[in-house]
Amino acid sequence: MIISRTPFRVSFFGGGTDYPAWLREHPGAVLGTTIDKYCYITARYLPPFFEHRSRIIYSRMEHVRQSIDEIEHPSVRETLRFLKIQEGVEIHHDGDLPARAGLGSSSSFTVGLLNVLYALRGSMATKEQLAREAIHIEQSMIRENVGCQDQVLAAFGGLNYIEFSHDGTPAVRQVTAPKTVTDGLQEHLMLFFTGFSRMASEVAVHQIRNIPNRTSELTTMYGLVQEALKAVSAADYPLFGRLLHESWELKRSLSEKITTPEIDTIYERARKAGAAGGKILGAGGGGFILIYAEPGVKPWVRQALSGLLEIPFKFENLGSQIIFYQPNSGVVA
Repeated sequence: MIISRTPFRVSFFGGGTDYPAWLREHPGAVLGTTIDKYCYITARYLPPFFEHRSRIIYSRMEHVRQSIDEIEHPSVRETLRFLKIQEGVEIHHDGDLPARAGLGSSSSFTVGLLNVLYALRGSMATKEQLAREAIHIEQSMIRENVGCQDQVLAAFGGLNYIEFSHDGTPAVRQVTAPKTVTDGLQEHLMLFFTGFSRMASEVAVHQIRNIPNRTSELTTMYGLVQEALKAVSAADYPLFGRLLHESWELKRSLSEKITTPEIDTIYERARKAGAAGGKILGAGGGGFILIYAEPGVKPWVRQALSGLLEIPFKFENLGSQIIFYQPNSGVVA
């Protein structure tokens, strides 16, 4: 039995400039971090005396009697196909936070699944390999409407500035600010669950279709990544908050599906309570909302958003890891 642990991510700036449809003609970059909330995947070879060949357990349970073509979970099916795994397997998923909530959980799942299956085969994949192959599986095999940042952040971990080439190849640069600086940034951030989730791919497809009509907005959002990176390096937290607000105003203009009246109400309540900025995480339409507020203002924001669940979190910098390794369990000679 082998267990991988892969973090969820919080994207600050540049989301939308990491889609292939944008990158084919424009540069892309994002600034984001991973947090101490994780996707856990357990895998083992399944002994041959069960009636089923494989078993996949997530929000439901699948029993597979013959080939991987029977598997309904797209990431499991295509990752097994990509790695050419023919043996029967048992795969079990657990997550600290719900799926479809804007934290890149789908990509964390794919990265973690790749990591654990490579380990099951007796090899250890590099972080670059995990990111690159997860992007290929999600974009080319599953054909999801996803960008390139979630897979990279999940694989590498940490607070990163990532540039993307025209073919989506990432260049990852970890933000090397002192811990006191990143701790200070973290102290200004709050994470709330809006109470409703959405399918990111459905929201993203509308945004992708609008890319030719939103060149100006996306170009400005790309530029804000550079400004935000400077703000972090200089520990200019108020500037970071103002840039976050500016970026959200631009993002919500990319598609009518990114925000909703309920989300707008939540954001305005936080702003009236003293928050300087914020954004819906991920593609939009629901999930988690990130709020920037000075530490002294946080109690007022909590009071204004008292009907929402706040999730305490910390930055993490390890990325996807194998946390338990006993490769021969479950195998009958």
